[in-house]
Amino acid sequence: MRNVPLVAVIQFPGSNCEYETAAAVRASGPDARVFRWNQLRELTDASPDAFVLPGGFSFQDRVRAGAVGAKERIMDVVVRMAEAGTPVLGICNGAQILVESGLVPGWRPGAVQAALAANHVSGRSGYLSRWVFLRATDAGRTRCPWLSRMGDRVVPVPIAHAEGRFVFPAEVPDRIPECAALVYCDVDGVESAAYPVNPNGSTANLAAIMNPRGNVLAMMPHPERACRMWQVPRATPGAWGDARAELDGDPGLSAAGGPGALVFDGLARSLGIGGAS
Repeated sequence: MRNVPLVAVIQFPGSNCEYETAAAVRASGPDARVFRWNQLRELTDASPDAFVLPGGFSFQDRVRAGAVGAKERIMDVVVRMAEAGTPVLGICNGAQILVESGLVPGWRPGAVQAALAANHVSGRSGYLSRWVFLRATDAGRTRCPWLSRMGDRVVPVPIAHAEGRFVFPAEVPDRIPECAALVYCDVDGVESAAYPVNPNGSTANLAAIMNPRGNVLAMMPHPERACRMWQVPRATPGAWGDARAELDGDPGLSAAGGPGALVFDGLARSLGIGGAS
Protein backbone atom coordinates (compact mmCIF):
# COMPACT_ATOMS: atom_id res chain seq x y z
CA MET A 1 0.00 0.00 0.00
CA ARG A 2 1.39 3.42 -0.94
CA ASN A 3 1.45 6.28 1.54
CA VAL A 4 0.74 9.07 -0.97
CA PRO A 5 -1.89 9.03 -3.76
CA LEU A 6 -0.48 8.57 -7.26
CA VAL A 7 -1.50 10.73 -10.21
CA ALA A 8 -0.70 9.38 -13.68
CA VAL A 9 0.30 12.02 -16.25
CA ILE A 10 -0.19 10.50 -19.71
CA GLN A 11 2.42 11.44 -22.30
CA PHE A 12 1.32 11.09 -25.92
CA PRO A 13 3.66 11.62 -28.89
CA GLY A 14 3.68 15.42 -29.15
CA SER A 15 2.80 16.19 -25.53
CA ASN A 16 5.00 19.00 -24.24
CA CYS A 17 3.70 19.90 -20.79
CA GLU A 18 3.95 16.55 -19.00
CA TYR A 19 6.88 17.31 -16.69
CA GLU A 20 5.72 20.71 -15.47
CA THR A 21 2.25 19.21 -14.97
CA ALA A 22 3.71 16.41 -12.86
CA ALA A 23 5.64 19.02 -10.86
CA ALA A 24 2.44 21.00 -10.26
CA VAL A 25 0.71 17.87 -8.97
CA ARG A 26 3.59 17.08 -6.60
CA ALA A 27 3.63 20.65 -5.28
CA SER A 28 0.08 20.12 -4.02
CA GLY A 29 0.86 16.86 -2.23
CA PRO A 30 0.18 13.78 -4.37
CA ASP A 31 2.90 11.87 -6.14
CA ALA A 32 2.95 12.05 -9.94
CA ARG A 33 4.46 9.75 -12.54
CA VAL A 34 4.64 10.23 -16.29
CA PHE A 35 3.38 7.24 -18.28
CA ARG A 36 3.93 7.05 -22.03
CA TRP A 37 0.96 6.26 -24.25
CA ASN A 38 2.30 2.73 -24.86
CA GLN A 39 2.91 1.81 -21.21
CA LEU A 40 -0.46 0.15 -20.86
CA ARG A 41 0.66 -2.67 -18.57
CA GLU A 42 2.68 -0.36 -16.34
CA LEU A 43 -0.26 2.00 -15.98
CA THR A 44 -2.66 -0.81 -15.15
CA ASP A 45 -0.26 -2.25 -12.56
CA ALA A 46 0.21 1.18 -10.96
CA SER A 47 -3.57 1.63 -10.50
CA PRO A 48 -3.33 5.44 -10.12
CA ASP A 49 -5.71 7.47 -8.01
CA ALA A 50 -6.16 10.17 -10.67
CA PHE A 51 -5.13 11.03 -14.22
CA VAL A 52 -3.95 14.16 -15.99
CA LEU A 53 -3.74 14.46 -19.77
CA PRO A 54 -1.32 17.34 -20.35
CA GLY A 55 -1.07 19.96 -23.07
CA GLY A 56 0.83 19.79 -26.33
CA PHE A 57 0.15 18.59 -29.84
CA SER A 58 -0.54 14.87 -29.60
CA PHE A 59 0.09 13.12 -32.90
CA GLN A 60 0.71 16.56 -34.45
CA ASP A 61 -3.02 17.37 -34.17
CA ARG A 62 -3.60 15.26 -37.27
CA VAL A 63 -7.23 14.87 -38.37
CA ARG A 64 -8.09 17.37 -35.64
CA ALA A 65 -6.69 18.11 -32.20
CA GLY A 66 -7.07 15.15 -29.84
CA ALA A 67 -8.74 12.85 -32.37
CA VAL A 68 -5.90 10.31 -32.66
CA GLY A 69 -4.94 10.33 -28.99
CA ALA A 70 -8.52 9.55 -28.01
CA LYS A 71 -8.32 6.27 -29.95
CA GLU A 72 -5.16 4.98 -28.23
CA ARG A 73 -5.59 1.86 -26.09
CA ILE A 74 -4.33 3.65 -23.00
CA MET A 75 -7.50 5.73 -23.12
CA ASP A 76 -9.49 2.54 -22.51
CA VAL A 77 -7.93 2.47 -19.03
CA VAL A 78 -8.65 6.17 -18.47
CA VAL A 79 -12.26 5.80 -19.62
CA ARG A 80 -12.87 2.70 -17.49
CA MET A 81 -11.50 4.30 -14.34
CA ALA A 82 -13.23 7.62 -15.03
CA GLU A 83 -16.55 5.81 -15.29
CA ALA A 84 -15.79 4.31 -11.86
CA GLY A 85 -15.29 7.80 -10.40
CA THR A 86 -11.54 8.34 -10.67
CA PRO A 87 -10.68 12.05 -11.10
CA VAL A 88 -9.43 12.92 -14.61
CA LEU A 89 -8.14 16.30 -15.81
CA GLY A 90 -7.39 17.18 -19.42
CA ILE A 91 -5.45 20.40 -20.03
CA CYS A 92 -5.56 22.04 -23.49
CA ASN A 93 -4.62 19.16 -25.83
CA GLY A 94 -5.64 16.83 -23.01
CA ALA A 95 -9.04 18.52 -22.96
CA GLN A 96 -9.32 17.95 -26.69
CA ILE A 97 -8.59 14.24 -26.15
CA LEU A 98 -11.27 14.00 -23.44
CA VAL A 99 -13.84 15.61 -25.74
CA GLU A 100 -12.90 13.28 -28.60
CA SER A 101 -13.13 10.25 -26.28
CA GLY A 102 -16.70 11.14 -25.26
CA LEU A 103 -15.82 11.47 -21.56
CA VAL A 104 -17.05 15.06 -21.58
CA PRO A 105 -19.73 16.25 -21.56
CA GLY A 106 -20.56 12.57 -21.09
CA TRP A 107 -24.32 12.79 -21.50
CA ARG A 108 -24.22 9.62 -23.61
CA PRO A 109 -21.16 7.59 -22.55
CA GLY A 110 -18.74 7.10 -25.42
CA ALA A 111 -20.55 9.48 -27.76
CA VAL A 112 -18.77 12.63 -28.95
CA GLN A 113 -21.24 15.40 -28.08
CA ALA A 114 -18.99 18.46 -28.17
CA ALA A 115 -16.05 19.77 -30.14
CA LEU A 116 -13.18 22.18 -29.75
CA ALA A 117 -13.29 24.30 -32.87
CA ALA A 118 -10.84 26.88 -34.22
CA ASN A 119 -10.66 30.13 -32.31
CA HIS A 120 -12.91 32.81 -33.75
CA VAL A 121 -14.31 35.82 -31.91
CA SER A 122 -14.68 39.52 -32.70
CA GLY A 123 -13.03 38.99 -36.08
CA ARG A 124 -9.97 37.35 -34.51
CA SER A 125 -8.81 33.84 -35.27
CA GLY A 126 -5.69 31.69 -35.17
CA TYR A 127 -3.32 30.60 -32.41
CA LEU A 128 -3.54 32.68 -29.25
CA SER A 129 -1.25 32.80 -26.21
CA ARG A 130 -2.19 35.20 -23.42
CA TRP A 131 -3.42 35.40 -19.83
CA VAL A 132 -7.15 35.29 -19.16
CA PHE A 133 -9.42 35.38 -16.11
CA LEU A 134 -11.59 32.46 -15.04
CA ARG A 135 -14.14 31.68 -12.39
CA ALA A 136 -15.82 28.42 -11.46
CA THR A 137 -19.54 27.98 -11.97
CA ASP A 138 -21.71 26.99 -9.02
CA ALA A 139 -21.90 23.47 -10.43
CA GLY A 140 -18.16 23.38 -11.06
CA ARG A 141 -17.07 24.20 -7.54
CA THR A 142 -19.63 21.92 -5.92
CA ARG A 143 -19.45 18.86 -8.23
CA CYS A 144 -15.89 18.89 -9.54
CA PRO A 145 -13.06 17.87 -7.17
CA TRP A 146 -10.51 19.75 -9.26
CA LEU A 147 -12.36 23.04 -8.62
CA SER A 148 -13.34 22.55 -4.98
CA ARG A 149 -10.69 25.02 -3.75
CA MET A 150 -11.58 27.85 -6.11
CA GLY A 151 -14.67 29.14 -4.36
CA ASP A 152 -15.90 32.33 -6.00
CA ARG A 153 -12.40 33.69 -6.72
CA VAL A 154 -11.49 35.16 -10.10
CA VAL A 155 -8.31 33.42 -11.21
CA PRO A 156 -5.72 34.51 -13.83
CA VAL A 157 -4.36 31.61 -15.92
CA PRO A 158 -2.64 31.51 -19.33
CA ILE A 159 -4.04 29.99 -22.52
CA ALA A 160 -2.12 28.79 -25.59
CA HIS A 161 -4.21 27.18 -28.31
CA ALA A 162 -5.64 27.50 -31.78
CA GLU A 163 -8.64 25.18 -31.33
CA GLY A 164 -10.21 26.04 -27.99
CA ARG A 165 -13.76 27.09 -28.82
CA PHE A 166 -16.27 24.75 -27.18
CA VAL A 167 -19.19 24.07 -29.53
CA PHE A 168 -22.13 21.68 -29.27
CA PRO A 169 -24.77 20.10 -31.48
CA ALA A 170 -27.82 22.26 -32.07
CA GLU A 171 -30.09 19.86 -30.19
CA VAL A 172 -28.37 20.21 -26.77
CA PRO A 173 -28.28 23.94 -25.91
CA ASP A 174 -30.45 23.51 -22.83
CA ARG A 175 -27.99 20.99 -21.40
CA ILE A 176 -24.90 23.19 -21.70
CA PRO A 177 -25.25 24.67 -18.15
CA GLU A 178 -25.06 21.11 -16.79
CA CYS A 179 -21.50 20.68 -18.08
CA ALA A 180 -20.25 24.25 -17.52
CA ALA A 181 -17.33 24.14 -15.05
CA LEU A 182 -15.18 27.22 -15.73
CA VAL A 183 -16.09 30.37 -17.63
CA TYR A 184 -14.02 33.21 -19.04
CA CYS A 185 -14.64 36.55 -17.32
CA ASP A 186 -12.98 39.89 -16.63
CA VAL A 187 -11.00 40.76 -13.51
CA ASP A 188 -14.26 41.56 -11.70
CA GLY A 189 -15.85 38.23 -12.62
CA VAL A 190 -18.14 39.67 -15.29
CA GLU A 191 -18.68 37.54 -18.40
CA SER A 192 -18.68 38.83 -21.97
CA ALA A 193 -18.87 37.09 -25.33
CA ALA A 194 -16.45 39.64 -26.83
CA TYR A 195 -12.66 39.54 -27.08
CA PRO A 196 -10.55 39.73 -24.94
CA VAL A 197 -12.79 38.50 -22.10
CA ASN A 198 -13.83 35.52 -24.17
CA PRO A 199 -10.57 34.89 -26.04
CA ASN A 200 -11.74 32.28 -28.55
CA GLY A 201 -15.51 32.61 -29.07
CA SER A 202 -16.35 29.61 -26.91
CA THR A 203 -20.07 28.87 -26.46
CA ALA A 204 -21.42 30.36 -23.21
CA ASN A 205 -17.90 31.68 -22.45
CA LEU A 206 -16.84 28.15 -21.51
CA ALA A 207 -13.21 27.63 -20.50
CA ALA A 208 -13.83 24.12 -19.15
CA ILE A 209 -16.55 21.50 -19.19
CA MET A 210 -17.14 18.43 -17.02
CA ASN A 211 -19.08 15.17 -17.07
CA PRO A 212 -22.33 14.77 -15.09
CA ARG A 213 -20.55 13.24 -12.10
CA GLY A 214 -18.01 16.06 -12.08
CA ASN A 215 -14.90 13.89 -11.75
CA VAL A 216 -13.77 14.50 -15.35
CA LEU A 217 -12.71 18.04 -16.23
CA ALA A 218 -11.59 19.28 -19.66
CA MET A 219 -10.07 22.76 -19.47
CA MET A 220 -8.34 24.77 -22.18
CA PRO A 221 -6.30 27.15 -19.93
CA HIS A 222 -3.01 25.89 -18.44
CA PRO A 223 -3.08 25.86 -14.60
CA GLU A 224 0.37 24.21 -14.47
CA ARG A 225 1.81 27.40 -15.99
CA ALA A 226 0.39 29.45 -13.10
CA CYS A 227 0.97 27.17 -10.13
CA ARG A 228 3.72 29.43 -8.70
CA MET A 229 3.31 33.10 -7.93
CA TRP A 230 6.49 34.02 -9.80
CA GLN A 231 4.77 32.87 -13.01
CA VAL A 232 2.06 35.53 -12.67
CA PRO A 233 2.90 38.65 -14.72
CA ARG A 234 3.63 41.70 -12.57
CA ALA A 235 1.10 43.76 -14.53
CA THR A 236 -1.82 41.39 -13.82
CA PRO A 237 -4.73 43.45 -12.50
CA GLY A 238 -6.68 42.40 -9.43
CA ALA A 239 -5.91 40.57 -6.21
CA TRP A 240 -3.47 38.07 -7.70
CA GLY A 241 -1.45 40.81 -9.37
CA ASP A 242 -1.36 42.77 -6.11
CA ALA A 243 -0.15 39.69 -4.25
CA ARG A 244 2.52 39.12 -6.88
CA ALA A 245 3.73 42.73 -6.61
CA GLU A 246 3.98 42.46 -2.82
CA LEU A 247 6.39 39.53 -3.20
CA ASP A 248 8.86 41.40 -5.42
CA GLY A 249 12.26 40.99 -3.82
CA ASP A 250 10.93 38.54 -1.25
CA PRO A 251 12.89 35.26 -1.06
CA GLY A 252 9.58 33.49 -0.54
CA LEU A 253 8.45 34.32 -4.08
CA SER A 254 9.92 31.14 -5.57
CA ALA A 255 7.86 28.92 -3.27
CA ALA A 256 4.60 30.90 -3.10
CA GLY A 257 1.63 29.14 -4.61
CA GLY A 258 -0.01 30.76 -7.61
CA PRO A 259 -3.58 30.77 -8.91
CA GLY A 260 -3.22 27.62 -10.99
CA ALA A 261 -2.30 25.64 -7.88
CA LEU A 262 -5.93 25.82 -6.79
CA VAL A 263 -6.82 23.20 -9.40
CA PHE A 264 -4.24 20.71 -8.11
CA ASP A 265 -5.01 21.58 -4.48
CA GLY A 266 -8.62 20.67 -5.18
CA LEU A 267 -7.55 17.23 -6.31
CA ALA A 268 -5.28 16.82 -3.27
CA ARG A 269 -8.15 17.63 -0.95
CA SER A 270 -10.44 15.16 -2.71
CA LEU A 271 -7.76 12.49 -2.21
CA GLY A 272 -7.60 13.27 1.49
CA ILE A 273 -4.22 14.97 1.75
CA GLY A 274 -5.10 18.65 2.03
CA GLY A 275 -3.43 20.80 -0.62
CA ALA A 276 -0.76 23.46 -0.47
CA SER A 277 -2.59 26.75 -1.16
